[in-house]
Amino acid sequence: MANSLVSVQIIPKTEKYEDVIPYVDAAIAIIDASGVKYEVHPLETTMEGELSSLLQIIEKMNVKMIELGAINVITQVKILYQPSGITMEKLTEKYH
Repeated sequence: MANSLVSVQIIPKTEKYEDVIPYVDAAIAIIDASGVKYEVHPLETTMEGELSSLLQIIEKMNVKMIELGAINVITQVKILYQPSGITMEKLTEKYH
């Protein structure tokens, strides 16, 4: 069972302030390719898995933004670490 939920919002800064949606799409593609469970929300994406793996995904996302031409990247991260195990469903089941 996963020991962490990590929500991430990535905000790349481009030199000419062009649309960053293609950058965000590329970041989400990295999450998708990783194979972890995730949900995309309007202002952030939440991943479920082992903390160390999720942090590596975030690092890859940041590197990709620079490779695509971003000058820098602001990444906001929220982490729920629960060694006994946690899932998105368990945390939100009362709302469904």
